[in-house]
Amino acid sequence: MLVAMTLFWRVVAINTGLLLAATLALVLSPATVSATLTLTELAVLAVGIVIVTGVNVLLLRRVFGPLEHLAGLMRRVEPAEPGRRITVDRPVAEVADLAHAFNEMLDRLERERLSSGRRALAAQERERRRLARELHDELGQILTGVGLQLDGLARRVPPELADDVAQVQLATRQGIEDLREIARGLRPGALEEFGLRSALITLASGVEERSALRVRHQLCAETSALPPEHSLAIYRIAQESLTNTARHAHAHEAELTVERRDDHITLRIRDDGTGFDADAQAGTGLAGMRERALLIRARLTIEPTQPHGTEVRLELPLPPPPNGAAHDPRRHRR
Repeated sequence: MLVAMTLFWRVVAINTGLLLAATLALVLSPATVSATLTLTELAVLAVGIVIVTGVNVLLLRRVFGPLEHLAGLMRRVEPAEPGRRITVDRPVAEVADLAHAFNEMLDRLERERLSSGRRALAAQERERRRLARELHDELGQILTGVGLQLDGLARRVPPELADDVAQVQLATRQGIEDLREIARGLRPGALEEFGLRSALITLASGVEERSALRVRHQLCAETSALPPEHSLAIYRIAQESLTNTARHAHAHEAELTVERRDDHITLRIRDDGTGFDADAQAGTGLAGMRERALLIRARLTIEPTQPHGTEVRLELPLPPPPNGAAHDPRRHRR
């Protein structure tokens, strides 16, 4: 009965009970108060007030305790860790309603964040594909034409200009190759055509070719059943991690691993570099990696390693098999 009572009426009941108890104590006890208050009577009244106040504080603390507990739980909810909800044991009606409303608000916010984030990333990927096409079909064709013209010009120039033309030819070929590499980074064709494993192998090889970083990879063959948005998120996070390592970490070697453990896929990129400043990179690539992890409900951690280096780890829960069928890893092995 008391649990179902509202907070307002519980406070009223407590104070009314204390008032009745104090009245009964004065009526039934031999204590009296004379017209001229004596020190003994004053002491009795003071002790009574202290007792009544103390009991009132203790009882009200029990009433408002669930509210304080609820406020503490609400402060600990982290938007970057979706799925966390608050529960209160044996709450009063108002506390239960407040906890329920807060959880519903979290549900709405997470749904809207996922929806808006997916729309934003989808628009970003469309823009990447458009830029890749324009770079390849227009600027790439122009540079290729310039290269062919230089080849013809090289056969007709006087000997004293041959070295200069050769340098221009070399710069043009390098520009064409860089342009193709940029287009491949914007639109991972290997991911669309051959799947995540082949795309990650191509990514590791490309990083090795463009930098002094040696990339070792160990990739399981059980990623073909992943939804396209999960494969794309894993690829982009690996791409951003290896790019940051090659550019900023001063590392000599990196290890790219994708493995399956129980009911989740783990992506791990570990290097032997100098580490990184999380605050300095929070507004650039790191924020994008966290957003992609959030949208596929994965857990992303970036931690220093011993004796030096950094490890980026993405843990992605696998979707349940269709029709409740048990997953057989041998079905996806090559």
